[in-house]
Amino acid sequence: MKFLFSQLAYLMTEKQTRKNLRALVKYLVFVTFVIILNTVGFLVLMEVVEGQKYSWSTSFYWTLVTMSTLGFGDITFESDAGRLFSVWVLLSGIVLLLIVLPFAFIRYFYVPWLESQMRLRVLRQLPEKTRDHLIICRYDAIAHEYINRIRQQDVPYYVLEPDPQTAAHLHEEGVSVVLGDIDSRATFRGLRVEKARAVLANADDPTNTNVTLTVREESATVPIISIVEDEDSVAILEVSGSTHVLPLKHQLGAQLASRVDTGTERVHVVGHFQNLLIAEFCVQNTTLAGRTIRETNLRQLTGLNIVAVWLRGKLVNAGPDTMIFPQSVLVVVGTGDQLAQLESFLGPGSTLEHPILVIGGGKVGYSAATALKKHGLKVNLVEKDENVCRVLSHMADSLYWGDAANRNVLTRAGLSEASSVLLTTNNDAVNIYLTVYCRKLNPETRIISRITHQRNVEAIHRAGADFALSYASLAIRSLMGIVEEVEAAILGEGAELFQLRVPSRLANKTLEKSQIGAKTGLNVIAIQDRDQTLSNPGADSVLPPGGEILVVGTAAQRLAFQKAFS
Repeated sequence: MKFLFSQLAYLMTEKQTRKNLRALVKYLVFVTFVIILNTVGFLVLMEVVEGQKYSWSTSFYWTLVTMSTLGFGDITFESDAGRLFSVWVLLSGIVLLLIVLPFAFIRYFYVPWLESQMRLRVLRQLPEKTRDHLIICRYDAIAHEYINRIRQQDVPYYVLEPDPQTAAHLHEEGVSVVLGDIDSRATFRGLRVEKARAVLANADDPTNTNVTLTVREESATVPIISIVEDEDSVAILEVSGSTHVLPLKHQLGAQLASRVDTGTERVHVVGHFQNLLIAEFCVQNTTLAGRTIRETNLRQLTGLNIVAVWLRGKLVNAGPDTMIFPQSVLVVVGTGDQLAQLESFLGPGSTLEHPILVIGGGKVGYSAATALKKHGLKVNLVEKDENVCRVLSHMADSLYWGDAANRNVLTRAGLSEASSVLLTTNNDAVNIYLTVYCRKLNPETRIISRITHQRNVEAIHRAGADFALSYASLAIRSLMGIVEEVEAAILGEGAELFQLRVPSRLANKTLEKSQIGAKTGLNVIAIQDRDQTLSNPGADSVLPPGGEILVVGTAAQRLAFQKAFS
């Protein structure tokens, strides 16, 4: 009973609910008026036309029986006027009581009642003992993907949501949500921010600044990770108190640009672990094309280990008999000296004569063009927004205004001669279409694309893209690297670098007997036992109890590892 009264009290505190209830009461008053009017009509017709006299209670009884369509038949009219009146009462009852009243009750009372019940279940503050949790300031695409990832590791998290209805829906979907204002110090106090593992400020730049200053009033030490849209906001967030500031769109453009074969710089470092470096390099224009991994003798010549091969967006585990194609990108692991030996082995590249084609001049395209210009490369940029073209006029060697879907525009921009094409628009459908189009017009060019939604990864690879990376994936890997305090390696869409603890059931087993690769598809590239790291382990390498392994694979393969061995 106490809970019932608390629900009613909470229901009445909402402005929209009070408005709905007033509308329901007005309708009930109108229905009551119609019932009274029909009762009076029955009394008058029965006495004047039929010559019969009934009491008020009998008249009221007949009216309700008729309006509700029960029609017991114990009281009836004999005259035509009385029967016509009966039809009117019957029709008014069907409309008012059987059609409109249930709808009004559900719309103005029952649904708000259910929603208030859901909102009452949403947390307003966390228990005092809560600690080592993540606080996420907004539920967006990045938060959705990030939550899916940290759930696999049983990391506690809470999403802050100021709207009660949205919070209730998130709660019903299984999201750990807390209702509260994003700019309120009391909200973060209730979130136990001083005991949190980190705070993720993932709203717009001004709101993130406000969040940072508010959190700092409650805790001077909790790490704050801010995601910014504009690179100019980085300094503002740092001054406000953010521990880590991620200009993701700028980083995405730089990551896409780093996948371009610059001609002179062959090897691109994508991450590191202890003293090991993880790097990628394009096979095109090298002597490795057309050989198997065994035939390259790369490990004997440089000490590096080829751990995976990219081919048109698909990551393939590297075996001795894996064929290397001109379009392949090899993922290697080794020390800095070994990578230098690889550079010497590949030989000096030739300076690119033809420009790189960048399609899209937004924040990502601008950052990509900037990164390419720093390498001394020629850049041709295509943009259909004339106002953006004016801003970018100083960025590219040649700027082309027009729709990239127009063949004449792409021809004038130099697609037929471009060694690489960067697609940086924020529309997946456009990028997929342009991938097919560019691949048809220049089958030999290297196509590097941005994507927005994970569901389009396979589509853009089928379309012919050599490399794809999404804003959400970059954000998740950066966040995982910061929260877990490990280097974030950006291998490409779908492939990641994981540091996993050796399960007890695999302790003291060799890699061959553990069947990690056979059961999960993960590729073990290093084994760590206390302060010692074994890089490029062989099949007879032993997995130490309590040690860690460094693996390359997908999130699904990591989940398969947990299910198979945990």
